[in-house]
Amino acid sequence: MKGRWNGLSVVKILIYLFFGVFLILPLLSVFLVSFTGQPVNLLGSITDPAIFGSTVEKFKAVSLENYEKIFTNKTYFSAVKNSLGLAVLVALIVIVMCIPIAYGIARTTMPLKKTISALCTIPLIVPTFISAYAVIIMFGRSGWVTYLYQKLGGEGMLIDPYSMAGIVLVQVFFFFPYALWPMVAAFKVSDISLEEASLNLGAKNWFTFIFVTFPLAIPGVISSALLIFTVSFSDFGTPIILAPKEMNLLVVEAYREIAGFFNWGGAAILTVIMVLVAAFFFWLQHLFTKGKNYGSVSGKPKQQKLNDSKGLTRTLSVYSFVLVLFPLLAMLSILMQSLATTWGKNPLPNGYTLDHYKTIFTSSLGNIQNSIVLALGALVLSVIIATFVSYFVVRQNSNKLDFMTSIPLVVPGIAFGIALIQTFNTAPLHLTGTAVLLIVAYTIRRLPYMVRSTMGTMRAIKQDIEEAAVNLGATPLTAAVTIIGPLMLPGIAAGSILVFITVIKETSISILLAPADWAPMSLAIFQNILRGEYYTAAAMSVVLVIIVLLLQAIANRMSKNQL
Repeated sequence: MKGRWNGLSVVKILIYLFFGVFLILPLLSVFLVSFTGQPVNLLGSITDPAIFGSTVEKFKAVSLENYEKIFTNKTYFSAVKNSLGLAVLVALIVIVMCIPIAYGIARTTMPLKKTISALCTIPLIVPTFISAYAVIIMFGRSGWVTYLYQKLGGEGMLIDPYSMAGIVLVQVFFFFPYALWPMVAAFKVSDISLEEASLNLGAKNWFTFIFVTFPLAIPGVISSALLIFTVSFSDFGTPIILAPKEMNLLVVEAYREIAGFFNWGGAAILTVIMVLVAAFFFWLQHLFTKGKNYGSVSGKPKQQKLNDSKGLTRTLSVYSFVLVLFPLLAMLSILMQSLATTWGKNPLPNGYTLDHYKTIFTSSLGNIQNSIVLALGALVLSVIIATFVSYFVVRQNSNKLDFMTSIPLVVPGIAFGIALIQTFNTAPLHLTGTAVLLIVAYTIRRLPYMVRSTMGTMRAIKQDIEEAAVNLGATPLTAAVTIIGPLMLPGIAAGSILVFITVIKETSISILLAPADWAPMSLAIFQNILRGEYYTAAAMSVVLVIIVLLLQAIANRMSKNQL
């Protein structure tokens, strides 16, 4: 027994404790609150007899009232229906929209392929609430698209940004890369010889695509559709900016219940629904990618011949460029707004100035510093935890830890934020409103990225290296830290940039948990938009996107464009 009890065992227990307190306990608490309708202090019940007695009394009043409200409360029912409808609609549009461009990138000699592929990464670096704000600049009553539309004889607005159509527009054009790249991979992996056989038998190109090429890519298409559904369903940034008051969506309704009304029961039941729906579709995605075998690639090497039909490739190139043009124009609109003296009902600003940037680098410099400090805090914690988790999963087959680090992938940010608020709003761990809870929340939300990055590196390290260190007298913990740690640096570096980028962009957790003196850039931009300080919000949005771009460039350089 002594041999088994060592420093690594202590670290493992601490990691389990971390996940238990900051992930499992909040999710369990919010589940219980959905029955009690009142906050349940599980930690306090363990340490304080009075709180324990209060908790027992709350459990005596357990009911299914909140669950009944899903069907009886029109607001809740319509929120569930609208959210599901929005996610399904966005997923369908994105899949249909991405099939031509995915085929073009994977299987043709489409002109400007590299340029188009690079432009397809733009939506990934833009926080969704910023892209929603860009749509307001373009399609709002004073937007330049509205101006052009009216000049061409139209009346009113081409698209009302504050509507379901506005939300769909943002999510479709800023989420499509999530579906595009898995579909590109699906088209690339299919066996070209099957298509050649079809063509040799006299089938037309369109017939071959519909009945041979596309069916082979179906697993990737279905997986992409389920992924887009989950991303759209969990998105907080777009609806919180664009959803009108009369439109009920789960993420917005849950935010209103907790931030506006302190309705613990209502927020809890909506949180439970969000988690269950996201988990179900995450499971479906896993099922379709793991449970089906559409394999057609043998061990024989094949030279893949790309379709070089000029008519097809040029058409695909034009189509793809039009598709990526919208996000590009959206970002240029924010850039123009950040430089404008005033801008309204004209295609271009009335004048240009750098005063908005001077303002944010004086009055809002603290928000920029907060974002960097909080991201660094989450990064350090992520590196420490992910490194040991990867070690335990690879070396000790710790499947429980592997499962725990996957849970945050299926929990929407707004749902996790509400769970943390309900759990740590009272003693003994009164962390709500502190930077500590914010850093912990960022860490748990982004830990899966770091774990996946370090786990691949960990598998490449042979075990005999650390065994040699142990044989020379080092403890297993010392061997892991001094031998394995340095060898894992490539995976840690790649994962670190990804964690840092996603934390800088994080919206839902920041809006819910960030205290005033620790407000990051994302929260400051959101508050500026709500206050109508659009020019300052635009300038800070540009700064945020530039920071993310620089970090992405560093990540690509460090990983040799493989990240």
